[in-house]
Amino acid sequence: MRSDTAHLTATPAPARLLSLLREDVRCVFGRDPAARNTWEVLTTYPGVHAIIFYRIAHALWQRGWRYSARLLSFIARLATNVDIHPGARIGRRLFIDHGAGVVIGETAEIGDDVTLYHGVTLGGTTWNTGKRHPTLGDHVVVGAGAKILGAITLGARVRVGANSVVIKNVPADHTVVGIPARPVRRHSPVLAANDGVNLDHHLLPDPVGHTLNCLRERIDALECELVGLRAAAAADSHTLSGRKPATVKDCLAHTASACPDCTFQPEVERTLC
Repeated sequence: MRSDTAHLTATPAPARLLSLLREDVRCVFGRDPAARNTWEVLTTYPGVHAIIFYRIAHALWQRGWRYSARLLSFIARLATNVDIHPGARIGRRLFIDHGAGVVIGETAEIGDDVTLYHGVTLGGTTWNTGKRHPTLGDHVVVGAGAKILGAITLGARVRVGANSVVIKNVPADHTVVGIPARPVRRHSPVLAANDGVNLDHHLLPDPVGHTLNCLRERIDALECELVGLRAAAAADSHTLSGRKPATVKDCLAHTASACPDCTFQPEVERTLC
């Protein structure tokens, strides 16, 4: 199966490198409404600075200037708080919003038009050499604080909810959330009608909240059923003792001391449907 990032260039020529840098700057205007002009983006966006440093360091890395590439990446980390290994393979128009605390490992691969928010980690889970970092397809959106760990693959147009921990492959067009992350939605479009990236990644279902609501409804139903069974048992008790059969209302109208044969307590009334 062909990788979603197979189209990534290995060693960009100077003209190609300059074209990539222009695209990295221009893509900000489509994904950040706070961006006003090119000068502002070039001088105040640490995510853009990190990508510029990475493009240059990656070119050095591919040409065998490994120490120079690592030194440049270290300087970029000090300046931007974004740690991108020069050996990573990154496609066109990557946007790192805010840029704080983003980590991209050596063997990570990122497709085109990917958006990463602050605190995202593309990390490894082994000390062995070889492929040990994630592969992200085109148009992937990763929410703030999410961790994607191991040599796994996220298909095209995948969305990762904020603070999720992804440790398994995710098929294309899925949304994952949680620790560990699980698919919660399919066929959720990432591309807007104008072919721009839809950044409404906060519109995610809450599987934990849904489960708790179901459990609460089930408990309420069981409590109602229990009240009915107790009412039936109390009625049978009154019948055997020669008294008039009691209803639930009759039993709840008495205290345990006033109605010793009644098994109900006044506080049970709050559980009635």
